[in-house]
Amino acid sequence: MDKIDARMDDVRSIELDNAFYVEDGTWIESLTVSSGADFEPETLTDDISGVSLFYTQEIPTGPTELTIRRITILANESYPFILGLVLRNEAIPNRILLQGGTFQVVITVRNWDQFRNLADNIQETLGTFELLSVNQIEEPGEPLDSGRLTEVLVTKLPENQLAILETAYNMGFFEVPREASATDVAREFDIAQSTVSERLRTAERNLLEIIYGPRDS
Repeated sequence: MDKIDARMDDVRSIELDNAFYVEDGTWIESLTVSSGADFEPETLTDDISGVSLFYTQEIPTGPTELTIRRITILANESYPFILGLVLRNEAIPNRILLQGGTFQVVITVRNWDQFRNLADNIQETLGTFELLSVNQIEEPGEPLDSGRLTEVLVTKLPENQLAILETAYNMGFFEVPREASATDVAREFDIAQSTVSERLRTAERNLLEIIYGPRDS
């Protein structure tokens, strides 16, 4: 993933959707690659030793300016491979995302001791580890495949809601503290501030409905 990331000019994120171990360090990996510029999947794997492109699919992005493609590759991953570390410690990988040159990993473990062993293993083998948050849950999350959420969003939300969300996000509307107001976003679309607020609330509600299902009445 990091070698592919290094080859792209405007990569936003690379997410490991799924992976299957073959043999002798070789994995079949499904990646969702998001970029602010168009790119040819074939150029991402050319001349990378031990990596070959197997399949590629473009994901519709509606009105957004992103280019999102799902690619399947055969890759020989030398140890330590972040997924290999997680699996060797019997943890469930819920999400593995490469963004801004940093791997963000969400995992489910049975208890704190198991987590500490994994954290120590990552620190020793990869040289760096930072814990961002911990949550106690009743049921483990689904293993990987969360990258499909992007595909669901861009195909389920109306274009006007997607456009409002993307613009508001890029302008810093959702930052704390906010870097842009609803009025600033409205000015970008030349529409009323009340219309922006309504579309944002509707889009946020639809996002939550996609994640959690319809609200109980």
